[in-house]
Amino acid sequence: MSLKRTPLFAAHLQLGGKLIEFGGWEMPVQYTSIVEEHHAVRRAAGVFDISHMGEVWFEGPRALDFLNGLLTNDLRKLTVGLGQYTHLCLENGGTIDDLYAYRVADETWLLVINAGRIDADVAWLEARWNAFAHRDGVRMDHASATTGAIAIQGPRVVEFIDALFPCNSLAGTAGVPASALKKNQIGRWDRDGQPVWVARTGYTGEDGFEVVAPNALLERLWNDSLAAGAAVGIRPCGLGARDTLRTEVCYPLYGHELDEQTSPVEAGLGFFIAWDKGDFIGRTALLQQKEKGSSKKCVAFRMTEKSAPPRPGYPVVVADATVGTVVSGTQSPSLNAGIGLAYVPPALATPGTALQIEIRGKRFAAEVVKKPFYKKA
Repeated sequence: MSLKRTPLFAAHLQLGGKLIEFGGWEMPVQYTSIVEEHHAVRRAAGVFDISHMGEVWFEGPRALDFLNGLLTNDLRKLTVGLGQYTHLCLENGGTIDDLYAYRVADETWLLVINAGRIDADVAWLEARWNAFAHRDGVRMDHASATTGAIAIQGPRVVEFIDALFPCNSLAGTAGVPASALKKNQIGRWDRDGQPVWVARTGYTGEDGFEVVAPNALLERLWNDSLAAGAAVGIRPCGLGARDTLRTEVCYPLYGHELDEQTSPVEAGLGFFIAWDKGDFIGRTALLQQKEKGSSKKCVAFRMTEKSAPPRPGYPVVVADATVGTVVSGTQSPSLNAGIGLAYVPPALATPGTALQIEIRGKRFAAEVVKKPFYKKA
């Protein structure tokens, strides 16, 4: 199978990126070392290629009604220029995808979806759109093939983001410099007469910005970011650092904490479900889980004895019985300890509960801890 490549593939080769397969894409896992790139983001700045992710636009007078009948969160809460984290669920509550939805104009919405779920998401959205009673009032544009994105993350990015976008925003959150965007806000700038959207969201637990642009502009934006951030020590960062950073703050990754057999309620993401907004696909099943309880719960655990790092798929053991499975695990560069996320029965989900993680045939002590592992100072 030939792997897909982002518009930044040549830039990754030039920087010596170590490339791996990820969700059908050939992506950099690291450039120098995962630990160095991780610390760069925690202390200064890092830039990630997220062009493998998907972008789907919806526009029209019935777009809000259409999307709010599919997504778990309430899009009515969004003023123009604001985004929110949300989920696309099956009728049984299983998760098709977790994504970000932005309201970029009064009747225009941008969904940013996971790379490995683009085909599944678009097929689901198109099927629902075709069945929607007011379809004439909604236009759908799947732009993943012509659009990409980079994420510039870290506490010092705010010091140089305006050098990349030197005027005020033209739309979305309009009339402000990029550095004045607030958490979850998005604005539009123009580069060579083409629209570039800048959001202040983040997937690392640090401050940061995502830049969504036509493919032809991405390499220049990438290089400009590295040049503008050079004085503060910016680093190009790969999937390895992305995973250690998001695991430390307990952010889910589709295919690990979430999948079609796992609901946002089971993943501990009920905060992003708007129970009072009216019906949406999956609401009945999710509400039943919330009220009656589910058979599994996602917990954070920390290794309490020296071991190799815990990894996805490793068994969780209590009293010689396998009670769950690790879904994310790593050696935390910030805490210098093995950490992970695992699904266990709700009775074992209380912080302080002793567990064992089976690593390469041997069992090592761990305990359930409160989320997240890491909070920025």
